[in-house]
Amino acid sequence: MTNISELGTATALQTADLVRRGEVSALEVCDAAIDRIESRDGPINAVVVRDFERARASARSIDTSRTKEDERPLLGVAMTVKESNDVCGLPTTWGFTEFADYTPEQDAVAVERLKAAGAVILGKTNAPVALADWQTVNPVYGRTVNPHDHARSPGGSSGGAGAALAAGMVPLELGSDIGGSIRIPANFCGVYGHKPTYGVIPLQGHGFPGTDGVDVPLAVVGPLARSAKDLTTALSVMSGSAVPGWKLDMKPPRHRELEEYRVLVLPGDGLPPVADDVATAINEFVKSLDDAGVDIAMHADGLPDFSVAQANYVAMLTAITTRGTPGAEPIDAHAWMDLVDAQMRLQRQWNEVFRDFDIVLAPTASSTAFPHMDEPDWHDRPYTVNGERVNYGVQVFWAGLATYPGLPSTAMPLSTSAEGLPTGLQALGGQFEDLTTLKFAELVEQAGLTLDPAASISR
Repeated sequence: MTNISELGTATALQTADLVRRGEVSALEVCDAAIDRIESRDGPINAVVVRDFERARASARSIDTSRTKEDERPLLGVAMTVKESNDVCGLPTTWGFTEFADYTPEQDAVAVERLKAAGAVILGKTNAPVALADWQTVNPVYGRTVNPHDHARSPGGSSGGAGAALAAGMVPLELGSDIGGSIRIPANFCGVYGHKPTYGVIPLQGHGFPGTDGVDVPLAVVGPLARSAKDLTTALSVMSGSAVPGWKLDMKPPRHRELEEYRVLVLPGDGLPPVADDVATAINEFVKSLDDAGVDIAMHADGLPDFSVAQANYVAMLTAITTRGTPGAEPIDAHAWMDLVDAQMRLQRQWNEVFRDFDIVLAPTASSTAFPHMDEPDWHDRPYTVNGERVNYGVQVFWAGLATYPGLPSTAMPLSTSAEGLPTGLQALGGQFEDLTTLKFAELVEQAGLTLDPAASISR
């Protein structure tokens, strides 16, 4: 690749390969990414913390130390991370003005591992206050918009991450997810995202500003990218225990060929409504899988009671996200243990489902990206599906499918709606079978069955 402008559509792995072969320097990659951010981000407001001089220094260090045998998988890849991930010397505010001056003194474990793999961190991308919305706006950095339609949300809470990828600023991002915060921005912005199995990537350095307690139950950090294979590489780089004596032994992909997969499409009966354009995209994708020889099932015995699972998930999520906030109603230890018991039972139910199926497909969200909404009370937000007003919080159902039982889920872009907005779905897998959902995403991407995120990027 001799045209630096083409780096804007290159994947992370393609970029690292170019640097490794000496076709482009890490500094050229870094400078090109900085140029893209400076020329494109003005109206989007995705990259809200910029650390360009230190990034250039890191890139120069890579160039001076690199050898032909350098096997670092992300060699010279210029990327950004969600604002809630600690980077030494940069602010971590979670959108709170009270923490505008809080600057951690060490990197999050995930950030540290990305750097060790050769990545160059350009700065941080925007997130909503407390990471608690499917929009991305806060009083510290303002609002981030969707590159496909500036009047609409990029999703949240990793909305800045999704927007930076969709606009071609960077090829790889680090987000976090407890209520769809990786998957919904990936869906709304037309890119890939992976919510790992709970516990696969250490959470140290991704906590409420100034705290250093236990890992937050349900919460994960994970990658977003414009290529499924980039997700796999980033996951492999960041995963593994940070505690001596524990070793992660990730299960390999169940299959290497698309037609070998057994896929269950989650039945729609009794579930939240899904917009027609989203349902159509999913149905067309399923038909394409069927045509490709994939074993498709539309019904299954032994599925969990989703209404019960949803109620328990919301109760646990509420206890986690309101802990320590003024006026929050505490939960007693027995009630908490009841939720943990229900969570374990749910995991066992899903384990049985994944004896018969390799992948479960479900919507990532009830709709495509929605218009910006400023009403502080979610009940007042005019969110609609197929012209009918529904509860704004309905999105949490689709997030909870994987979050409450701690399952891996890979979000994939499918197509564009009549309004030009990305559609997508999520592929759920069994516990610690992240490589199965990721391989499935890679295979459908290779088969041309998904949306190419680079196609809408202007060079």
